[in-house]
Amino acid sequence: MTDNSSAAPMPAESLPRTLLTGAQMLFVAFGALVLVPLLTGLDPSVALFTAGAGTLVFHAVTRQSVPVFLASSFAFIAPIQGSVANFGIPATLGGLFAAGLVYVAISQVVRLKGTAWLHRLLPPVVVGPVIMVIGLALAPVAVNMATGETSDTISYGQAITLSMLSLLVTLILAVFGRGLLRLVPIMGGILVGYSLGLAMGVVDMTPVREAGWLELPNFVAPTFHLSAILFMIPVAIAPAVEHIGDMIAIGSVTRKNYLEKPGLHRTLLGDGLATSVAALFGGPPNTTYSEVTGAVTLTRNFNPRIMIVAAFVAIILAFVAKLGALLQTIPAPVMGGIMTLLFGSIAVVGMNTLVRAGQALTVPRNLVVVSLILVFGIGGMQVGGGQFVLQGVSLAALVGIVLNLVLPPAKDTEY
Repeated sequence: MTDNSSAAPMPAESLPRTLLTGAQMLFVAFGALVLVPLLTGLDPSVALFTAGAGTLVFHAVTRQSVPVFLASSFAFIAPIQGSVANFGIPATLGGLFAAGLVYVAISQVVRLKGTAWLHRLLPPVVVGPVIMVIGLALAPVAVNMATGETSDTISYGQAITLSMLSLLVTLILAVFGRGLLRLVPIMGGILVGYSLGLAMGVVDMTPVREAGWLELPNFVAPTFHLSAILFMIPVAIAPAVEHIGDMIAIGSVTRKNYLEKPGLHRTLLGDGLATSVAALFGGPPNTTYSEVTGAVTLTRNFNPRIMIVAAFVAIILAFVAKLGALLQTIPAPVMGGIMTLLFGSIAVVGMNTLVRAGQALTVPRNLVVVSLILVFGIGGMQVGGGQFVLQGVSLAALVGIVLNLVLPPAKDTEY
């Protein structure tokens, strides 16, 4: 990659165009942005606020040099659901705050030592199966939502109809959509599923009627418990590694090397601070959105100020209480149908990480590392008790890191 801005011509900017394009970027990210809080029990209005605030923090740290929008991270869906079930929402937010600080710590080590140590500590044979665990650990939750197990007022037949239609529309838009439509498959699935839910009479609009137009979002302060922190911290490892790929992806679109300027240490620092700030208000962790990268590619709008406009629009919408209430009336089967694809997609990203590495998984060393990560993470293995408990993704990641460090490298003759 070269830092050659002339190779990527930017459309002439005007204030109306900048405002319109910024609002469009938020529209592209909107479905995925609100999906995470709706699936994890957090408030979607707070998520809108923290996405906007986190994006502003990121651009302050990176000096408005990278055209990205930050919002709810899919990698944390399953861990947040597990943590909320075990420790409650305030303690989970404390764990997420600590996870953001992990990004900050990694950014400072990258600033001092470069990235070689990160690849040695977290090779594909560790990162790949950890991402797979993130996607598959709570797959039964998606199925239960899709089949109506979590809904008292929706029958199995209604639930299957809602979930499968929502899934079908999402699939069609993701695979066959063109232009902007291809960038909003989740929103399309939710809209069609919600419309069908209204026609079936399974959507209760009472919360929308009772909500005011303008209200403060339901901010929640974090509390700090060691078990919740230990549960959540290792989850930050996989998204931190993926962050490098995100920066390379957006750099390939704009033809600039963001790993050098503003520097990976700055982008990681911005991401980590954005995640910790989000947790302080009760929002999900922040990450850069591939949907927005796609929209940047499509529109050829490379100006970071567009993302700042999107951030302010998100913050404003967070105070529209009727919008937040409307989002919370989406039937659970609609979300469940989309979750089945989402969790599977995350697992496929992990598989692809292993495949691209080109390492033989049947080599005893690699077989041991991958097998134990998958079984410990998906099987529900738990170590410790009281305040010191490791389980799920956190335990799987720790086991993978330790095994990778202590086991001798595979011999060339074994491949």
